[in-house]
Amino acid sequence: FCTTVEDYTDLSGQLAERRRRMDVCFTTDFSYIHGGSIRYSPKARYRQWMTHKLATWIDQFGVSGCVGCGRCITWCPVAIDITEEARAIRESELSHKSVT
Repeated sequence: FCTTVEDYTDLSGQLAERRRRMDVCFTTDFSYIHGGSIRYSPKARYRQWMTHKLATWIDQFGVSGCVGCGRCITWCPVAIDITEEARAIRESELSHKSVT
């Protein structure tokens, strides 16, 4: 999921390759489709990342997309800890429910 696919051709047109390379889902180009990006704001890209890991996989496959390896925590350039974010979201939901 953290990859993109790019097509390369040589100048003669004799060779074409499709290469997969690592990518980051927080860039605007990651969700690019014909006509532009579908997730313009950092908030929208962040929301997609969280829901993809913690909710969408459960809906689609019955299990969490997070396997607990810690790779995203270790390599995040801005030190986002998905476990802390999930805890904060859960606490926020619980506090909203107790108010109503």
